[in-house]
Formats: sequence, structure tokens, C-alpha cells
Amino acid sequence: MTHPTARPWDGKGFKAIICDLDGVVTDTAAVHAAAWKSLFDGVLRARAAREGTPFVPFTEQDYLQHVDGRPRYDGVRTFLASRGITLPEGTPDDGPDEQTVCGLGNRKNLEFNAIIERDGATRFDGAVELIRRLRAEGLRAVVVSSSKNCGPVLASAGLSDLFEAQVDGIYATEKGLPGKPAPDTFIEGARLVGIAPAACIMVEDAISGVQAGRDGGFGLVIGIDRGAGTDDLRDNGAHVVVKDLGDFLGDD
Repeated sequence: MTHPTARPWDGKGFKAIICDLDGVVTDTAAVHAAAWKSLFDGVLRARAAREGTPFVPFTEQDYLQHVDGRPRYDGVRTFLASRGITLPEGTPDDGPDEQTVCGLGNRKNLEFNAIIERDGATRFDGAVELIRRLRAEGLRAVVVSSSKNCGPVLASAGLSDLFEAQVDGIYATEKGLPGKPAPDTFIEGARLVGIAPAACIMVEDAISGVQAGRDGGFGLVIGIDRGAGTDDLRDNGAHVVVKDLGDFLGDD
């Protein structure tokens, strides 16, 4: 284990920790990125062949800038707009072969679920251990995810009992809550456990996520650098940036 980092919140009276799922607690951000690349490369390759233009693939930077942390359909819409592509919105009931924003989003979801079903979800053990310790110390714990697969991913990783409240893509849709970079889902997570955002630690690995933490008035925003970059996470709202939440595990 790397040398532990002192907890920046020790003695500051925080009462809850609110965590993003993908890239913070589970190593599913890489699965999402792979599923998005498979989807968009197929779309871009077909479009290039149809129009006689060069194929420019979907990149890691595309994922981090346009898709990471956003609700699924927002990610489709935002990336396509970056390439000057506009598609009909469609509806959430669209089949995965429909050339609509919702159809493409649904296709990506099928690819993601197939990978999780085949390989399972990997968890970041240090992050899990720290969250369990904080709960033992009396902090409330909430998971907030733009994914509608939050529950199945937690179950696949054996973590269904890790959090006492969950705000995921299904919950957000039912309540009409906008996704990141809007702070509404995180604020709702704090409300569910009765803690004001200013008394919450909020943890995110996406630029859009730390922006939500900043704009939601959270007392401490921790950025997890899984590729977004320390400087970019700090510039967009993270008070502290580490490589893994488990970096805050101290010696017992």
C-alpha cells in the first residue's frame, strides 16, 4: 500500500460522505468507456463510409470531456454535438438499432450490461474499507450515480450493504432531477440522510462531478484522478485530489 495521506476532514465535523460509484467505489468507469467507444466508433465509421469522409475514432479525451459522469442520453447528445452530428431525440423505449439519441444510449447500455454479466464488477478495496470505517465512526454514507445500473453493479461487486441511501439514474428520472454537472442528485442524496451539503464530504472522479460538488455547496469535494487530471479536477471544484479514496486509510 502507498503511504497513507492524512484525512483532510479530521476534526472538521463532517457528518456524511456522498460518493459517485463508477471510478470511485467500483472500477466500472473503464467498462463504461469501453462500451461508449464500441458504440461511437461504430456510428462514426458508418457515417464516414456513407459520406466518404475520414473515420476519426472516439478517444479517451472524448470520453472524459463529453461523456464521463453524465446521464446516458446526455452523454450521447453531448458527444455527437462535439462532432457536429444531430440526431432525433427519440424516446427511452427506442430499440438499440434506432438512430436516435435514446436508441444509441440504449445500445450502449446493452453493451455495458453484457460486460458486467460476463466479467462482474471490480471494486476498489481501499475505498470500500474507508467508507466502512467512516460509517463505523458515525458518518452517513450515500451513493449517487447517473447510471441506471447502480444497484446491479453494487450487487455484482458484493456491496449492496455499503450505502444506506442511493440516488441513481432511475431515481433521478422518477424525481425529474437533472444530472451532472447540475448538483441536484448530490443535494438529494444529502437530503435523504438529513445532512446539509456543507456538512458532507463529496467524492467524484469526473470533471462534471466536481463541478456539481462545487456548485452544490458541499463542505469538502474530493477528486479521484482516474485520468481527468489533478489540475483539471482542482480547477473545476475539487478541494483535494488523490489517486484513490483508500489513500486516506491511516495506520491503526
